[in-house]
Amino acid sequence: MAIAALSYRSRSLTAAANAVSAVGLTIPSFALIGLLIAPFGFGVLPAVIVVTFFAALPILRNAVVGLAGIDRSLVEASRGIGMSRARTLLRVELPLAWPVILSGIRVSAQMVMGIAAVAAYSLGPGLGGFIFSGLSRLGGANALPSVVVGVVGVVVLALVLDLLLVGLGRLTTSRGIRA
Repeated sequence: MAIAALSYRSRSLTAAANAVSAVGLTIPSFALIGLLIAPFGFGVLPAVIVVTFFAALPILRNAVVGLAGIDRSLVEASRGIGMSRARTLLRVELPLAWPVILSGIRVSAQMVMGIAAVAAYSLGPGLGGFIFSGLSRLGGANALPSVVVGVVGVVVLALVLDLLLVGLGRLTTSRGIRA
């Protein structure tokens, strides 16, 4: 979000941030995991790097869009009453952009659930281990139940996380801004 706060006032930096997030989201997560296994080996580290990379991109994009979409007259009015640039950002711009930023966080959370399951290929932790274990034993005993446990577990976690984020949005968004 700091990158978004630094770049949203400049058209070229906004375009660069949007381009980075667009290009980053086109990289297949499985391919990125494969690339990171070479330097970092199997384990938690490549899984965490991949999940963090993909989690940051929708948040960056929505933060830039949310901050850039604020009516300039509101910013000028806050500056006119003596607010500093930092205070205007914290007291006016971020609260107005918060619903858009939160939707980016929700998209990121949902996307990361699936990517974290795929990241289990690198022997990282998670429910993806059940999925890959079941797929490797396809046709064998308990293969299908193992896959189902992993998939249903990921879906349930994603739904619970989304409900928590919706609740966070209700608690942290001003009534006047809520749609």
